[in-house]
Amino acid sequence: MAMEKNFEKICKEVCEVARRAGQYIAEERKNFTLDKIEYKGHQNLVSYVDKSAERLIIEQLSAIVPEAKILAEESAADNSQFTIHNSQLLWVIDPLDGTTNFMHSMPPYCVSIALMQGSEVVVGVIYEITQKECFYAWKGSDCYLNGEVIRVSEIGEVSKSLVITGVAYNMDEGVERFNRAFDYFNRNSNGTRRIGSAAADLAYVAAGRAECFFQWNLSPWDVAAGALLVERAGGVVVDYNGGEEYIFGRSIISTNKNSHKQFFNILCENLF
Repeated sequence: MAMEKNFEKICKEVCEVARRAGQYIAEERKNFTLDKIEYKGHQNLVSYVDKSAERLIIEQLSAIVPEAKILAEESAADNSQFTIHNSQLLWVIDPLDGTTNFMHSMPPYCVSIALMQGSEVVVGVIYEITQKECFYAWKGSDCYLNGEVIRVSEIGEVSKSLVITGVAYNMDEGVERFNRAFDYFNRNSNGTRRIGSAAADLAYVAAGRAECFFQWNLSPWDVAAGALLVERAGGVVVDYNGGEEYIFGRSIISTNKNSHKQFFNILCENLF
């Protein structure tokens, strides 16, 4: 039987990797111009910064857990059938989540790194570059922000909540239902926000800055680290069916425990 990993030690090493990558990205932002943009799709942007940061991250993570496989946004092939089994270790990496924000010099944008063991996320780190905020957790731990324990909010009423969401690229299907949900929360909560980084969205729910985040058509690197943060901060994470397929299943709802049932019921009525 393989020896159990020291996930706390690994997590703290990953925090340093994320900070170094974030420092590189912040430095490149100073001289970045829009003519350096590449297009994976009409709204799906990438640059040399994403690619260089990913190479830097993979090199350093490979030294921390050499046997782990890699699933990273800029080097990934089709991940729709990607599965891992038993005790197999997998790094799930988004080197720059919020690329469009970065290109327009608009916060937030993040480095997001998760380590999975089988189907379980055991380390999660999100570094929000513009504020130098490092959110992190490991299996069985509290959730931390720059060394301080953070918790989801205790607000239990949608009417007193702030809601975050996002719009997936090429979201032709379900647009009317999404608009209906967005409009509902705009009228019946403290407001709805679209801030452009799923990693930051989840970190902010973990920190109690918002009560709910929901989005469809996300990839594993968008949500793996953040899902662990929310859970270790005392929150709830499910897919659109109320199940546990939110990492590879392309849909996610994250809330605090007090408001989860109300949010889920409202989303069922308006979105599904």
